Amino acid sequence: MENIELNNEKYIIEEFKFDYGRVLNNVEVEYATRGTPKYDDKGNIINAFIFCHRFNGDCSSFDDLNHLIGTNSVLSDYDFFYITITSLGFPESCSPSTTNLKYDFPQYSIKDCVNFKRKFLSEKFNITKVLGILGVGFGGYEAYTWACEYPDEMEFLIVGYSSFKTNGYRYIISKVIESMILSSDDYYNDNIYSPNLSEIMVPINRLIYSQLFSKKIFQDLTLREIDGFMDEFVDEALFKDVYDLKFRNDAILNYHVEDKLENIKAKTLIVSDSEDVYYSLEFDTYPLKDKIENLTFFVFDGKDFTYSDDYSLFFEVFIEFLEEFKL
Repeated sequence: MENIELNNEKYIIEEFKFDYGRVLNNVEVEYATRGTPKYDDKGNIINAFIFCHRFNGDCSSFDDLNHLIGTNSVLSDYDFFYITITSLGFPESCSPSTTNLKYDFPQYSIKDCVNFKRKFLSEKFNITKVLGILGVGFGGYEAYTWACEYPDEMEFLIVGYSSFKTNGYRYIISKVIESMILSSDDYYNDNIYSPNLSEIMVPINRLIYSQLFSKKIFQDLTLREIDGFMDEFVDEALFKDVYDLKFRNDAILNYHVEDKLENIKAKTLIVSDSEDVYYSLEFDTYPLKDKIENLTFFVFDGKDFTYSDDYSLFFEVFIEFLEEFKL
C-alpha cells in the first residue's frame, strides 16, 4: 500500500430521504479512500474500515490519525480499505451552506447522518456491511448510533472521546449555543448573509474551545497561552457557516442511544482520556460495561499526547484489538 495523501472526491446521491420524511435530490457527498478493497467470492468488499470525524472536522480529518492507522503506521500491513466521509450537514457534503437552504435545510438527526453514509456506501461501493467503524467525538455519536440501529452491519467498533447521549453539561453547552445563534434577528434573513451572524461565531467558538483540552492541560497553561490557543482556534472557526453549526448542534441536542446500547453486537473498543473535560469516565465510559457485551476499555492521560502527538501509547491496544481482523 503506497503512502499517498487523501484525495477528496465527490459523489451525488440522486435522492435522500430524511427520517421524518423530507426528501432532497442531487445530494452531494464528499469522501476519500486509502488502501485497496478486497473482495469475497460474491464480489463484496470485505475490508472496509469507515472513519467518522469530529464536530469540527471533515473527511480529511482522517489524516490526523496517520501515525496510528496510516499507510506507514504499525497497522499498515493490515490491508484495510479506509473510507472517510464528510458527514451530512458539514460543508462540502450536503449542508445548509452548500445547498444554500440556510435555515430551511431539513432538520436532521444523528441517525440521518448514519443513513446518509450507509446510502453512499451502498450506491458507490455496493457495501451493505463494513468490517469496522472508528468514530471520534461527533463521529462517535454516529458510530454508536450505527451499531445500535444496524448491529449486523459491522464486525468491530472503535469510539474515542465520545458518549452515548447528550445530557448534563453537554446539554447546557448545546442549549447556550442554540440561544446565541437564535439571539440574532438576522438568522431568518433571506437576503444577504449578515455580518452579525459571523460575529456570533466568535463567542460560540470560545465556548467550544473550552472543550478541547484535558483538565490538566488547562490547569498547566498560562493565561497568555490560553489566550493564544483560543484566538487561533477562533480565527480558524470564523470561516465556518452559522447555519451548518446550528443544524449540527440541533442534532446533538436530540442525541440519545443509551436505551439501545444492548443491541450492539460488534467487538467494541472505547478509548477515553481520564482528564477529559467534556466526556468523563464516570458518566460516559464505565457505564458501558453493563450495556455492551464484547467490550474493551483503554483509558489514558491525554496531557503528554496532546502536546507531542505521539501515538505510540495507542499502538499496542490497537494491534491487540484489531489482530483478529487482519486480512
